[in-house]
Amino acid sequence: MSPLTRLLEVVGRLFVGLLLAFLYLPIVIMGLMSFNASPFYMLPIEWSTTWYVQLAGNAQLVDASLYSLKIALATALIATTLGTAASLALFRYEFKGKKILQALLLPPIAIPWLITGTAMLVFFFGVGIGRGLHALILGHVALALPYVIIVNNARLKTFAPELEEAARSLGANQWQVTRRVTLPWIAPSVIAGALFAFAVSFDQFVVSYFLATPGQTTLPVEIYAAIRKGFTPEINAVSTIIIVLSMALMLFTARFYKFGGND
Repeated sequence: MSPLTRLLEVVGRLFVGLLLAFLYLPIVIMGLMSFNASPFYMLPIEWSTTWYVQLAGNAQLVDASLYSLKIALATALIATTLGTAASLALFRYEFKGKKILQALLLPPIAIPWLITGTAMLVFFFGVGIGRGLHALILGHVALALPYVIIVNNARLKTFAPELEEAARSLGANQWQVTRRVTLPWIAPSVIAGALFAFAVSFDQFVVSYFLATPGQTTLPVEIYAAIRKGFTPEINAVSTIIIVLSMALMLFTARFYKFGGND
């Protein structure tokens, strides 16, 4: 190995290490501070679970967490069902305006959520939907659908249509073909899309801020309101719990599915 190649390898590893530190060091520090008894982050850390105990008694944060969880689960279920059905329709059928429809999947991802949230608020009030749980779920589903469809479309590009034709030639109807041939193939992308939808919904602040009703807000909105009043380490505690549960879910899913790989 030449000196230049060795130098580039060292620089590359250093860059990757710094990038990972930039991404994960704040999360690690936040997790450590959630176990620090001092509310002013004094060092060295005095290990304690006092903020987790206080979190259990903080009705606002607990209610907001459960409210966000309910909305995120509903969003993941609806968006995954509709998005998977839309992906199959785009894959199987040719119709007028198909390319335009596929192109329209990208703007909801690219448009700033501040503009999207404002537009949704005006539209929902204009048609009589207003604000509240139903408006939040509709708004979150609209944001999550493009992610589900795009992920499923990427998986379907690796699917051979001949497999469906072979199943039909053996007497299977359309539902049997979908259930026994197509869905097992795209199962990893369906799960990935559901995780995307859940994450987009649970982490959504801007749209939730516009569509939530006073006194019944999501966790990101509640955290924002709490920070404005004065930061409390209980936010570190609830954030640490969410991160641990999210990582556990990702590891569990990755354990049983090979995303994008061959079986």
